[in-house]
Amino acid sequence: MAEEKELKKEENEQQPVTAEASVQEENAPAEEEQPAAEASLEKINELEQKLEEAENRYLRLLADFDNSRRRAQLDREASEKYRAQSLISDLLPLLDNFERALKVEATNEQTQSVLQGMEMVYKGLVSALEKEGVEVIEAIGKEFDPNVHQAVMTDSNDQYGPNEVIEEFQKGYKLKDRVIRPSMVKVNQ
Repeated sequence: MAEEKELKKEENEQQPVTAEASVQEENAPAEEEQPAAEASLEKINELEQKLEEAENRYLRLLADFDNSRRRAQLDREASEKYRAQSLISDLLPLLDNFERALKVEATNEQTQSVLQGMEMVYKGLVSALEKEGVEVIEAIGKEFDPNVHQAVMTDSNDQYGPNEVIEEFQKGYKLKDRVIRPSMVKVNQ
């Protein structure tokens, strides 16, 4: 066996080494490393892209969460601010009826005492509504504002300016800065 190894060694030494063979031997390890390096770069680029996408998704989710929290806070504040709106809306027709009843002329002592009691209840009701932030919308003599007035009639009167409220048929009310019921008015042309 030892003799065979020596013969093969001698044969390899006797064969001439060509320039191509030596270049191939030198480039072989470099060629094997190049695809591995390109694959590594592609993998790195792919991972960087995935990381960037994940960061963007995280930032969007964080922004959505902040917006959601802010909206919830605003909703809580609005519900606290306008918590009595439905109750006030239900009480306004009763307030109108009180006002109509108080306009009745009292002819005898009994009627006067009933009207006096109704007036006390009316004032208490108005006072309680004012504490909650309810305001009467001023109408007569003011310029017509479609945000707070509802025009149901028009008239032409020289005593009033154009687009000025002449008469109020039903009072309007605001709760803080929100219109609960607009004033029903007659407007000068």
